[in-house]
Amino acid sequence: MIGRPVTYQRLTQTEVDAICARHERLLTGREGGARANFSYKILENLDLSGRNLADSDCSGAVFMGANLAGTVFTSANLFACDLRRADLSGATLRRADMRGAILRGANLTGADLGEADLREGAIAQVDREKGLAIITHAPRANDAVAANFAGANLTRSKMTGAVAQRADFSDAVLIGARLNRANLRGSRFPGANLEGADISGADLTDADLSHAILVGVNLASARTNNTNTEGALTDAPVGTPIAENAAEVAKALQAHAVWCETGGKQGQPSTFNGADLRGLKSLARRNLTALQARGATLYGMDLEGAELQGAKLEKADLRMACLRGADLRGADLTGARLNNADLRGAKIGPLVLPGDRLMAAVLAAAALRYADLSDADLRHAVVTGADLSYARLTGADCRKARFTGGCFTGTTLPRDFSGMVEDLDGAVDLDAA
Repeated sequence: MIGRPVTYQRLTQTEVDAICARHERLLTGREGGARANFSYKILENLDLSGRNLADSDCSGAVFMGANLAGTVFTSANLFACDLRRADLSGATLRRADMRGAILRGANLTGADLGEADLREGAIAQVDREKGLAIITHAPRANDAVAANFAGANLTRSKMTGAVAQRADFSDAVLIGARLNRANLRGSRFPGANLEGADISGADLTDADLSHAILVGVNLASARTNNTNTEGALTDAPVGTPIAENAAEVAKALQAHAVWCETGGKQGQPSTFNGADLRGLKSLARRNLTALQARGATLYGMDLEGAELQGAKLEKADLRMACLRGADLRGADLTGARLNNADLRGAKIGPLVLPGDRLMAAVLAAAALRYADLSDADLRHAVVTGADLSYARLTGADCRKARFTGGCFTGTTLPRDFSGMVEDLDGAVDLDAA
């Protein structure tokens, strides 16, 4: 017996609003709730932004051009969805089934796709002559335009065999992602974190992996013709490695702590300029006052609660580092890379010197994209020209801080931010924060 063919039904904005409202009532346990079922529905160019559609069924739905910014699709069924040119910026797609989804031209800037399944997939329907016929979407203008995954969280996502030519993964987090056999020709990964990712057999021809994190990446049989890896961080030591001299480094750090605690009367200060400190793993709660580590590599290190008052960390690589509650008063982080760093509750205010003089912390020209500065003390900080795109400053104390020429695209700011700071001249995208 031949089954009924798949048919699509177009919905209006009013109908969609009603379905979303019932779904949200279901999620909150209120009367009148019902699971949202958009399977094979056409929602082209409609507005579902900010809705909670966790666990909804959207298989085969057409969301082309729809506004899905900030929408929650946690564990939703988005199998073979048409999401061409949809706005999914800031959306939550954790553990969503997105096999076979079409994302050409979609905007996923800052979206959370942790553990999402983006492998191959297709919808089939019963066909009298062919048995099963694959449903295809009619070609439309701009179908080949690349998807924008800039800054998206794709941790442990499954993208085996995915077609993502010319896609933009700038600053995306792809830790442990499975991209084996994916078509990534001409795609951009500058600043992306691919630690532990499987890219075996993938096509990276003409791809840009400059300044990406490629620690523990499996590139077996991958095609890397004309691939740009300039400045990429790999397993190979950067500058001066310290792993082979761990005992001497431990002694130097202990001497540094004694020097700090005795006001310079005993011990001696440590200097790690240009050193690769990843071999230390953790410096949490260590006394590292006035540490000199200009241009050092501290990627992913645990520095929680560390005392780094007056530290010299210009151009240091602190991406993904944990600096939660660290004391960075008066520290110099000019040009440092702090993308995705955890700076919650960090003390980045001024260091009080004799005579009540203030030595401000400096974050000038620092890269703080997607960093978490919630509840941090940024009083008097010099953050001129810094890139704070999509950073979180909720509850941060920014009184008398200077953010001249800073970039605030998608930044979450504290209340009365403009009234607290001393200088915002030349700030970019402040209205978009």
